[in-house]
Order: sequence, then C-alpha cells, then structure tokens
Amino acid sequence: MNTDARSNKAMAKTVTLSLDAMGGDGGPEVVLPGAEIALERCPEIRYEIFGDLPRIEPIMATLPRLTAASALTHCEVSVSMDDKPSQALRQGRWKSSMWKALEAAKTGTAGAVVSAGNTGALMAMAKFCLRPMPKIQRPAIAAIWPTIRGESIVLDVGATIGADAQQLIDYAILGGAMSRAVFGIERPTVGLLNVGVEEVKGLEEIKDAGRMLREAELASIDYFGFVEGDDLGKGSVDVVVTEGFSGNIALKTAEGTARQISEYLRSAMSRTIQAQLGYLLARPAFDRLKEKMDPRKVNGGVFLGLNGLVIKSHGGTDAEGFAAAVELAYDMVRNDLMHHIATDLEAYHASGGAVPALVRSLSCTKSRASPLPQKPRSSSCRKMMTG
Repeated sequence: MNTDARSNKAMAKTVTLSLDAMGGDGGPEVVLPGAEIALERCPEIRYEIFGDLPRIEPIMATLPRLTAASALTHCEVSVSMDDKPSQALRQGRWKSSMWKALEAAKTGTAGAVVSAGNTGALMAMAKFCLRPMPKIQRPAIAAIWPTIRGESIVLDVGATIGADAQQLIDYAILGGAMSRAVFGIERPTVGLLNVGVEEVKGLEEIKDAGRMLREAELASIDYFGFVEGDDLGKGSVDVVVTEGFSGNIALKTAEGTARQISEYLRSAMSRTIQAQLGYLLARPAFDRLKEKMDPRKVNGGVFLGLNGLVIKSHGGTDAEGFAAAVELAYDMVRNDLMHHIATDLEAYHASGGAVPALVRSLSCTKSRASPLPQKPRSSSCRKMMTG
C-alpha cells in the first residue's frame, strides 16, 4: 500500500512479523537493514528475527531502532538457496531459521512471515508447517503487478505447475480477497489468462473454469472473462488468474523486458552530446519512469491458501526491496487478509461450490459462443508507491 494510504489508516495496533534473517543471496546483511527501513515507515511493526546470532548481532549493533523493536532467536541451521525442498525439510524441519519463522505464524506469535529464502523450500516448509486451508488443494503465489492503471494481482506465479478448473476458481477467490484487503476494492474484477478472449479458445481446464465462474456469480468477485498477455500491463482487471507454469514465465518475461527497456534508454541517452543534453532537460520524467519500473517497489510474492501469511521476497533484492516485502506483510496483517479469504471461501462453499456447473459443462456439446462483453475497469485501483 502506498505511503499516503498507509498514513490515512494509521492505528495504534502493533503488527508483529517474523523474519528469516538467513534467507536470500545477502542474508542478514540485506534482511536487517531492510527491516530497519520498513520500521522507519511503519513504526507499529515489531519483529521476531530468527537466524545465526554471531552473524546477526554485529549488524544489529549498528541498527539501534531495529534492536529496540526486535526479539532474536538463535538458529544454527539455515536453508541455502540451492537446497532441494525435500533436502530442506529433512535438514531444516523444527530447527532452521526458515522453519522457526513459519512456526511463529503458526502459533500466532507473528501475524506474517517474510523470507527471501529458497522458494521451493519455503513453500514445502510452509505447506508442512502451516497446512493448506480447508478445501484448498494447492496454495498459490500471488504477485503485485505494476500496470498502466496502477497495480493488479497475478496468481499463480510459480507455486505449482498446472491447475484444474476448480483450482483456478480457488485462485480467483484467493486473489479477489487479496485485492480487497490490499487495494480496498469491494468487488474486484477477475480475468482468466488465456490465448484469446473467445470462449472457444484455450485449454479445457481454462474454459471450464470460465463457465463455472460465470455461472457461480460470486458476490466477492466480478468475473470479467478471458484476458490475454497484453492485458497484464494494461491493468484490464484487478486480478489475473493462471497456473504456475505460465504465470512464472509471464513474471520473468516482464522483469526481463523492464531491464531491457532500461538498458535501451541508458544506451540511447549516452550516445551523443545532444542525447545527453536532452536527458538532462527531461531528467525528472526519466526519474519518474525509473521509479515506476523499479521492481523493488512491488517485491514480495504472497503465499495464499495456507493457514497463515507468508511473503517471499526476491532472493537477489537489496535492503530497499526487502523493506517493500515487509511493508506488504504489514499491510496484509493490518487489513486482515486471512479474514477476507476465510469469509470468501466459506460463502463460496456454502453456495455449493462450482462442481454442478462443471458437471453441466462437461455434459454439454461444444458450440461456438460469442465473446464475453468487455466491461469498463473501475477507477478504484490503488496508486503506485511514490517513495
């Protein structure tokens, strides 16, 4: 949530977050300064920090504000970035900094977990420690996606490969709840990522999920229809639903494209004296563009569908990027994301779910259908962070 929106929602309530200090490429040298930056912006945060104290304490000595707001727990074991999930579970269960941070969320000591560690290991440990929510078959990783109109949510961006129709509907409900909690959108629009907007296109799982969502007429979300890859940047919907394989490719492609454009601009602006002069005159505009394209501003993948909040920071981020992941965790706890998810899932399953619609769709003959009407996007999307 942007700084202005956060200040408008200021409360006296303390939010406790647990941190895996040993996760990521930089470990505590990045995690702890990042936690300090987030604390400066959100003074209500308190930390439970888990990791190797001989490595942590010298850094903490230079961060007195963080020290005053933190409780430290020594962990001799840490999960490396190249550990396989099974290996991490065998060696790190019950005793690693990653596990202990997750355990704090399980016991209620912390409202959310933030780790920059190994994604596969973190998901495996989170599923084992926190367990999936009732009737959720597969958790998903949700990412906040910068768009022309503000920000959207995209999920799944890499938790699991493949998804059936029911799992895609679960993702739609989870993403809708996150949109309400983080963006404040009462009934977010949801689209299914597909190879075209026509109902006859795409995999059967996607077409079935589309029919099920349209027939279910869920009160918590406004089903928009199919969306294509270019809709991700346009912000055509508040929530884009896909499975982990295509979602992860889309995420990495977007990150690579942003770096490519930045490199093109840098090269073009330094090519000639005239270009350098033009850059100086247009520098405020270029600085604004750089800020909007900064991946650190939207760092933090959210594990949805578990009995606890877990935020995965990019392993290679810096302190500013890790601070953004911490602030995302703070926002979700303050806006009670878990309550939104539980309420939406309960309402969906109380209505009988979408299984009858799936049975009907599978028994129907395939006929050519007209595309779903395009709906105008509401102007309720939150503003981008401005620093």
